[in-house]
Amino acid sequence: MSEDYQIGPDSSLLLVDDDEIFLNRLARAMEKRGFTVIRAASVAEARIAVAEHKPAYAVVDLRLEDGNGLDVVDALREAREDTKIVVLTGYGAIATAVAAVKMGATDYLSKPADADDVTRALLAQGDSLPPAPETPMSADRVRWEHIQRVYEQCDRNVSETARRLHMHRRTLQRILAKRSPR
Repeated sequence: MSEDYQIGPDSSLLLVDDDEIFLNRLARAMEKRGFTVIRAASVAEARIAVAEHKPAYAVVDLRLEDGNGLDVVDALREAREDTKIVVLTGYGAIATAVAAVKMGATDYLSKPADADDVTRALLAQGDSLPPAPETPMSADRVRWEHIQRVYEQCDRNVSETARRLHMHRRTLQRILAKRSPR
């Protein structure tokens, strides 16, 4: 465990993500930082883990196979008021960030976030803003992420997505055909 981390007497950390590879990698990294990790791959598993362990810390993915990560945030708040909760998502949006914070999340991070980003967010003290990420997403990547999120919300309907984004359908098709920017 590094000197920089002040975890406290209760080091229990619930990680909730349906991406098993990411979940296992983050769990190993957080264990190296001194956390006692409890893993869950769904809302149902997370609810059971919350009831059994009442963790001091939690990292919850917003989109899960069997529901929404905000349901887990709600269960965590009911089980333990002082749990520090970080919502982690690949589809970041202002509306979901506001909803997560209103429900009791301590912070909101967009994927890809590494273990250092997660640790800083979990252990941030007071109301100060965490430091800016060293490698933030490019403007092109943010635009691409937004288009992908709206496209998914429209059930992959190109015409409906183009209408909602006030974009020509053919332009949207070209953007969707390309690889994601870095």
